[in-house]
Amino acid sequence: MSTSTSENAAGLSGTEAEAELPIHDVALSDVAAGKVRSLLEQEGRTDLRLRVAVQPGGCSGLIYQLYFDERVLDGDAVRDFDGVEVIVDKMSVPYLSGASIDFEDTISKQGFTIDNPNAGGSCACGDSFH
Repeated sequence: MSTSTSENAAGLSGTEAEAELPIHDVALSDVAAGKVRSLLEQEGRTDLRLRVAVQPGGCSGLIYQLYFDERVLDGDAVRDFDGVEVIVDKMSVPYLSGASIDFEDTISKQGFTIDNPNAGGSCACGDSFH
């Protein structure tokens, strides 16, 4: 009896390739993981991961980006939260080290929040940091 696995360009199966990726230390709360799972189910896509990145911009210098991505790029770090993969690119890893992502659903606010110990300050709206 034989089994087959899909292989990537380097000749590694998906599981072997992901095992070689570095691990980041961004945390995703259970509530946030549940929301991501729910959004992916609504989209009908199980091949997507949550990508968290830091980009130049905003009034304080850097802005957060959270979006779904089907790609795993060279240098990405990955971490699995009960079936929800969170990907962070190598440039963003130092800015997000120790950060935690949660999801709020209250009468006054709905959305993902990021608590980042590396942020020296943020703008009044909270969308950017330095």
